[in-house]
Parts: sequence; C-alpha cells; structure tokens
Amino acid sequence: MNKLLIALTAAFAAISFNAHAHGDAKPMHGGVVQSASDRDFELVSEGTGAAVYVVDHGKPADTAKMSGKLTVLDGKEKTEAELTPAGSNKLQAANIKLAPGAKAVASISGATGKVITVRFTVK
Repeated sequence: MNKLLIALTAAFAAISFNAHAHGDAKPMHGGVVQSASDRDFELVSEGTGAAVYVVDHGKPADTAKMSGKLTVLDGKEKTEAELTPAGSNKLQAANIKLAPGAKAVASISGATGKVITVRFTVK
C-alpha cells in the first residue's frame, strides 16, 4: 500500500510539473501572455492601439493569413477593433485602449478558418 501511494504521488507530481511548465510563457514585449490551442498570445499596449504577438511552440507564428477582432471591456465601457497582420508574428488593433484591470478578448482566425479565442486581464 505504501509503495502504491509513493508511485501515485510521483505520477501526479510529474503530470503537475509538465502542465505547469507548458503554461509558463514569459512576456517578450512587456505584455500579458495567455495560451490557447497550443500557442502563446501576448497582448501589448502600443501607443493608441494594441498588438497581439503569436508564438507557436517557442517560435514566432506566421500571422500573414490571420485576422480577428479584439474586444476590450473596461468597467461599463466596451470597445472593439479589427486585428490585422503587422509583421512576422504580430497582429495589430488600432484606436483601442488597454487600461490596467480591463478584460480583453481576442478572437483570431487563421488560414484554416478555425477561430481561437484568447482572454486576457490587462496589468
């Protein structure tokens, strides 16, 4: 019984470590990182707009055929902007403000038409 308990504890620790390590992406552009569909998305405030950087398994993802919408909820105020390709792994939204504490939702579709929804809390 004791050996079974030790084996189960070790198995759960290994599973926990692997799940934790996959979700620990660090911001590369000073933004907020979330993972969805085996990709990392970093939301960054840029001047009068925002950007979403996409990383696929540690490598910049090609965003040339991606598009989407960024919705920001700040208290009772809701703003939306189109996300358009703006570089190798960057999608950009113009005329949108990311205030600390705001909630943001990016709906991004790729060349296959699959839509990925990513939720952020702005810091």
